[in-house]
Amino acid sequence: MHDDHIRRDVLTTAQEDEIMQRSVLTQVLVLHPAQLTILELSLRVESDLRDCEQDAVERAVRELSRDGLVFCDCRRISPSRAAVRFDELLGGVS
Repeated sequence: MHDDHIRRDVLTTAQEDEIMQRSVLTQVLVLHPAQLTILELSLRVESDLRDCEQDAVERAVRELSRDGLVFCDCRRISPSRAAVRFDELLGGVS
């Protein structure tokens, strides 16, 4: 447990954001075709990197959306067709 605390202290904000983006994208792909809200994603993402989980998830969704990996209509989040196809080609996240 002490090692976990030390490890979190060494992670940069950018590294924490990337971990959150991976977690969010994984959840969105695993649960596809279901469309999730930010709150639903926040409850599903497993991470103790942030005190404010929902803010971290919102940032992750914004970045993933900007990169074309998820769609967000301000209510529901779903993976883009390209993200789903890439996941299929890699054999799926589940």
